[in-house]
Amino acid sequence: MTKLLGISGSLRAGSRNTALLHEAARLFAPDEFTLGDIRLPLYDGDLEDADGMPEAVQTLHAQIAAADAVIISTPEYNSNISGVLKNALDWLSRAKPHPWAGKPVAILSAAAGRSGGARTQFSLRNCMTPFNPRILQGPEIMIAAAGKAFDEDGRLLNEFSIKSLTKLMDALRAEI
Repeated sequence: MTKLLGISGSLRAGSRNTALLHEAARLFAPDEFTLGDIRLPLYDGDLEDADGMPEAVQTLHAQIAAADAVIISTPEYNSNISGVLKNALDWLSRAKPHPWAGKPVAILSAAAGRSGGARTQFSLRNCMTPFNPRILQGPEIMIAAAGKAFDEDGRLLNEFSIKSLTKLMDALRAEI
């Protein structure tokens, strides 16, 4: 039974990055797909010392540990990853054992700009380095002009993007 976890760097209800995760999961066709929740309190060492690891962080940690592979899709905010995604990574860095070690991870992005999130992917790869996951190097999935890239059902419209995403999901499945 193949378990796939998706993490969206966007909390918006109509997030194109969340839509991209669902499209990737559809093409991956896991036995089980879970969308992780990164609506976490801001990381604060005093909070951690006083109350321990928040339950939502413990849940996300367990989901990563239980997943056979993880897909992360993030928008590009000010040439970087979103604050909520960075906050989630900061919390997860405190959880033991580290759930990312050796975990196959695919990175995706959907952004309003014409680069499709190239800088956010670069930044996310750097942020993930201390966790030692097995990050796939390609094909890179960067959906530009994301507001026009999906149909009303959340499916990608561009055939090249669909083929590239399929190839990435096939590569992710092969890493398991």
